[in-house]
Amino acid sequence: MSTWLETIAQNLAAEKSFAVATVIAGSENVGAKMFVYADGARDGDLGNAELNARAASDALTFLEQEHSETRAYDDVQVFIETYAPPPRLIIVGGVHTAIPLSEYARILGFRVTVVDGRGRFATPERFPHVHELIVEWPDDVIPRLRIDASTYVVILTHDPKFDLPALKALSTTKPRYIGAMGSRETRRQHMDELRAQGVPDEFLKTVYGPVGLDLGGRSPEEMALAIIAQIIAVRYHRHGGHLMNVAVE
Repeated sequence: MSTWLETIAQNLAAEKSFAVATVIAGSENVGAKMFVYADGARDGDLGNAELNARAASDALTFLEQEHSETRAYDDVQVFIETYAPPPRLIIVGGVHTAIPLSEYARILGFRVTVVDGRGRFATPERFPHVHELIVEWPDDVIPRLRIDASTYVVILTHDPKFDLPALKALSTTKPRYIGAMGSRETRRQHMDELRAQGVPDEFLKTVYGPVGLDLGGRSPEEMALAIIAQIIAVRYHRHGGHLMNVAVE
């Protein structure tokens, strides 16, 4: 039987998203551990069914937030530590902005995948630093990709022939973030077309478009910076405002 340290090592090697809840005070079961996985599965016991359920519920919330915290359940103190796999960025469209965006994301520790069915755009010469380069149509590729709460998707093609099928394919997945290039009017037209195709409003409301924070940038590098800044803000549940406007505690 694996020790809890071995289980952590195995989960990390498999790039699983999981949390470890440990009783640290207020109980005769100090040191008891329970593993909680992103799909709701559990392994271990903190001492009783009610405590297990309450800690597991908080662990799932913390996994979504990539957050660790000590929680009190009546007199029992439980430390919930989360472990998230490296975040993944899927860039649809090997356009100019995709080049600096993929570079910024790589520097920030993302696993970067570029998808484009046009071979002249998706080349190793243009994207020598990405982890994966896929020369296929996005709607064919997306169903095969691992897309979960650690996944961020940016659609840069700005063309309904690519955007609409890609978004429709993504509508059955649950990434952490989806951003789509295009003006407000373009995005409105695309959303209307997708609704007509049966894509639910609940999904369409989650798509960030126009993509990126309002930094006023114009060059591909500046637009890429605005996009990666928005992704980081979403990852840490921030709005991306000025730090000078944040109240000092």
